[in-house]
Amino acid sequence: MNQVLFAGVIGLFLTLIGTPLLIKLLARKGYGQYIRDDGPREHASKRGTPTMGGIAFILSTVAAYFLSKVISGESPRYSGVLVLGLMVGMGLVGFLDDYIKIVKRRSLGLRAKAKMAGQLIVGVAFAVLSLQFADSRGQTPASTKLSFITDFGWTIGPVLFVIWALFMILAMSNGVNLTDGLDGLATGASVLVFGAYTFIGVWQFQESCANGETLTNPGACYEVRDPLDLAVVASALMGSCLGFLWWNTSPAKIFMGDTGSLALGGVLAGLAICSRTELLLAILGGLFVLITMSVVIQVGSFRLTGKRVFRMAPLQHHFELKGWSEVLVVVRFWIIQGICVIVGLGLFYAGWAADK
Repeated sequence: MNQVLFAGVIGLFLTLIGTPLLIKLLARKGYGQYIRDDGPREHASKRGTPTMGGIAFILSTVAAYFLSKVISGESPRYSGVLVLGLMVGMGLVGFLDDYIKIVKRRSLGLRAKAKMAGQLIVGVAFAVLSLQFADSRGQTPASTKLSFITDFGWTIGPVLFVIWALFMILAMSNGVNLTDGLDGLATGASVLVFGAYTFIGVWQFQESCANGETLTNPGACYEVRDPLDLAVVASALMGSCLGFLWWNTSPAKIFMGDTGSLALGGVLAGLAICSRTELLLAILGGLFVLITMSVVIQVGSFRLTGKRVFRMAPLQHHFELKGWSEVLVVVRFWIIQGICVIVGLGLFYAGWAADK
């Protein structure tokens, strides 16, 4: 259990000291953020702020995970390594997008087809591999059943599972990407969700069906492979993002870029899939869903009626144009995300208690 604490502390420490070094490196190379001219006027001052900051918490998370294993004398498990691989893969796609935008001076970054192809390759690889590596009890990192707080219903088969996993990965990656428009907003919201998954992983480990007679509620045990390992990954992410937030909060000294947003969205989906809480993620990550839906509503309304529902989408910019300060929007949206996490964890616990 100590490895969960070690991972969080190491991740926090590494990004606190590593991010300013990355800021200096990116600033020296002139890798600054491009700012849209049609956005809120206040954002013009952000032009040139170093981006691709996701590099900091991606590397920190991977290092924190493996260092916590070395310190605690534990071995890495397939579930944790697969989820980390998904994060790194999606982060690499985002890095290429950021690199082309900034270094090659192409405002749109990767071509849409190339960006989608990269995400599909990473997502399919994760989905296929997550159905391999069965343990002694026959449990693989992922399941071909749908899940809310645990698996339910009939198996959907490997092909439909891969499609479902791809949908989750793409949806969450784009959700975090859309949320990453104000200083610290996506980072702070992610910290809250990773905190929830740290709790879920520890709880599932304590109430794992593999524990047999030591269970406090034998009728509500969890069939999850490597739940404690998932908690280690989530804790490392929580600590790393918290350390990054120190530099990313208003006024931001660095932005995560697509490097960070695609990685965070991918790893959130991976944690949900491997912890058998796929549909619960829509509640735990409610802010990302809300902001994504604001874009869908805006685009749909304009195409159907020629009218816009919001002054600007994503939703956070609507409130900025209404006169809210950036910090006010961020803090209130963090509160919304905190409520989503509380509701999600409440449902998770209620599902366990109801099976007593």
